[in-house]
Amino acid sequence: MAYVNRTNAESGVNLLALRSHNAALVLDLLRTAGEGGISRLELAERTGLTPQAVSKITARLRADGLAAEAGRRASTGGKPRTVLRLVPEAGHAVGLHLDRDEVTVVLCDLTGAVVAERRVPLDLGAGAEAVVESAAGEVEALLAGAGVSVLGVGVALPGPLDHARGVLHRVTGFPEWDGFPLRDALAGRLGVPVVVDKDTNAAALGIAVVGSGSGDPVLGCVPSVPLESFAYLHLGTGLGAGLVIGGDVHRGARTGAGEFGHQVIQLDGPPCGCGNRGCIEALCLAAVDRGAVGEAARVLGVGAANLVGLLDIDLVLLGGRTVAAHQEAFVRGVGAVLEERARLEGVDDGAVPVRVAPGGARGVAEGAAQLLLAPLFGRGEG
Repeated sequence: MAYVNRTNAESGVNLLALRSHNAALVLDLLRTAGEGGISRLELAERTGLTPQAVSKITARLRADGLAAEAGRRASTGGKPRTVLRLVPEAGHAVGLHLDRDEVTVVLCDLTGAVVAERRVPLDLGAGAEAVVESAAGEVEALLAGAGVSVLGVGVALPGPLDHARGVLHRVTGFPEWDGFPLRDALAGRLGVPVVVDKDTNAAALGIAVVGSGSGDPVLGCVPSVPLESFAYLHLGTGLGAGLVIGGDVHRGARTGAGEFGHQVIQLDGPPCGCGNRGCIEALCLAAVDRGAVGEAARVLGVGAANLVGLLDIDLVLLGGRTVAAHQEAFVRGVGAVLEERARLEGVDDGAVPVRVAPGGARGVAEGAAQLLLAPLFGRGEG
């Protein structure tokens, strides 16, 4: 296999062992500074660490190949300051998105930038053994000949599941997965660390860490929006939510938060694969199947409005392949419901904005890679 497992001693610095809080603070500032870099003095000022502590941390990061000089910057007095930057190629993570009918796998460097990608059909109902073998084969094919250091594999797929243990629960439409230890099965097959989370949580984490991106001005997206409190609603082959509160993904006490699609809004509605009737997921997908996209958007808007009322979040982001096929209709329809709810409630500062999530078709896979990368920068724990 032509890739390097960073857990092996001969591969150099063990990034997974680099869990010092102070080192994570410094690494995160190096990451956000980009190619322009940041000086040791600025690192000390922004972290609250002493200059001596920063010097020790950055010396270690440079020795481990994680940081490098990015030139010098003029100072207000004395000699020019040396500027440091993160070395993106010092480590990589694989992001694996297992959807109900396809698998997407990406290789990301330390900044989260995608350097390789694969996407092929997948039948999630083919059985655990077949799916694990197919997924592992795609990871190996992506990494063949790459010769890069690999922190591990982040896996994102429909829930519900136990994020802490990497065990699946009764995935809607695929009850045979209930209780399957996916994390351990894939880790044993690939020989690298594996982290498992819901597709919506992974996507939300990726957005929270990397940011909103440039967006699309036609749809009202705003560049460089700080994303501290938002809901990511994913409508594809199913419907779920990823919740970010205070900059962190909210998974709940049993890591089961975000089962947004199975809230009942019509007691006598159509049956849903979860066993209930009138779930938002069933209503949305049925409307899409009929070609009634506007109706689907309004149904999704009702659920989004309930979520906004419950959590008082700042932003609603829409993603998933169904949204991608009808972006303007979903942004307009969901936004209209939120605006009407805000008027009825007399909200002074207007409705919570609705935007298309960044990342496009591979947003979930990129977020899955962040399940490994984000903790290095003090993000995404839990």
